[in-house]
Amino acid sequence: MKETPKANPFSRRDFIRRSALAAGTAAIYFPYVGRVLGANDRINVACIGVGGKGDSDSSDAARNGANMIALCDVDQTTLDKKAIQFEKDKPQKFNDYRRLFEKMGKDIDAVTVSTPDHNHGLAAITAMKMGKHVFCQKPLTQTVAEARLMRQLAKEKNLATQMGNQGSAETGLRRAVEVIQAGVIGKPLELHVWTNRPVWPQGFERPAGSDEIPKTLNWDSWLGPAANRPYKKDVYHTFKWRGWYDFGTGALGDMACHTVNMPFRALKLGFPDVIECEMASRVYAETFPKTSRIRFEFPERDGLPPLKFWWYDGNPTDALKPVRPTAESTHEIVTTMGKLPEAGALIIGEKGKLFSPDDYGARFFLAMKGQDEMTPGDSHDAAKNVPQTIPRSPGHMKEWFDMMKDPSKPAFSNFDIAAYLTEIILLGCVALRVGEGVRVDWDGPNMKSKNLPEAAKFVKRNNRSGWGA
Repeated sequence: MKETPKANPFSRRDFIRRSALAAGTAAIYFPYVGRVLGANDRINVACIGVGGKGDSDSSDAARNGANMIALCDVDQTTLDKKAIQFEKDKPQKFNDYRRLFEKMGKDIDAVTVSTPDHNHGLAAITAMKMGKHVFCQKPLTQTVAEARLMRQLAKEKNLATQMGNQGSAETGLRRAVEVIQAGVIGKPLELHVWTNRPVWPQGFERPAGSDEIPKTLNWDSWLGPAANRPYKKDVYHTFKWRGWYDFGTGALGDMACHTVNMPFRALKLGFPDVIECEMASRVYAETFPKTSRIRFEFPERDGLPPLKFWWYDGNPTDALKPVRPTAESTHEIVTTMGKLPEAGALIIGEKGKLFSPDDYGARFFLAMKGQDEMTPGDSHDAAKNVPQTIPRSPGHMKEWFDMMKDPSKPAFSNFDIAAYLTEIILLGCVALRVGEGVRVDWDGPNMKSKNLPEAAKFVKRNNRSGWGA
């Protein structure tokens, strides 16, 4: 029987407290289960997905002292190549993570998950139920329900966790949070975030027919919990899966865990109470549109006024011109940079604006009211005296390893925080699915729409037989 995620047991006040923890103002103590890890122990790590981002994630884990005891990838060529890199550890190889857990479960301390989005939740949830620490690539999950369950499991099982939004380790991102929360731009009123994604095919119908499955590819394992469909060459695997509803999360899932990360923390966003896809290019049954604009509305929280957040996606090189923020809101950016960058996060406050043109939040610029140009954040007079309140990172992967050995050092993007960010982002995907111009009144704690019962089918996926969680 499939496990249904429970209603959220946390209030908005709890979220604000957790946001403060994520900002580095306090530490969480987690008494871990499973094998007790000493300061000098090598941690037994299994890596699920070792191609693409999984290539660098597994290498990074090894650099941080992991004992690479198991590798899993659906592509045998990719798997064999990666195994050579770690041959001194003699890792066992699998092309189905279910078999990996069956055979190696008792030997594993921790797992990295770097698969396509639709396998993130199931692979990570399976590991967490077994008491394994987890590093999972962004977006943390493909569905809101999976994100909720992963946050609960991390807490219940007392696990060290980290989402792979590496920008969390950037000093610039942490500094921007400090500057905003110090009140430099005043109370925040609007948030605008845009991206140059998609840089993969989307906005079309599913091609007919099927092709022969390559002998090196385990197509059943690649599909995982998603509904069965025939293999088509160069349509899904590799990388082109992001634009498909069954496998990816579109531009939102690919980039918002990066670009919304800084404002999410700085603005203490919590759950929105309204989400709406205001406009989109032609909508297709199985793929995300080429461009869209989505509005999120957040209520008052922790002394901050209500805030509206607009998300814009679309590739500027596409013949279809993508939607972007208004010229009025981006005037200072264009004046300073000569044109609107292809991606960015802009926070508009009562006293000024803060802009990050970097997907990972490494840089930010400030313009106070009356200033027509933006100044690098570290150089602006208004921010020079803001004290440092957030510890700086020793490295994104290292934070996870440190947390496994010392629970007084929570990783900055641990699931207690990352799952909240993921839920918010995936609500944008829900808004896309229910349709353009359809307002969704959202009950965050209970994970349901107050006015649109049909939204429920986009909150939780019915996993394919044999791929339960």
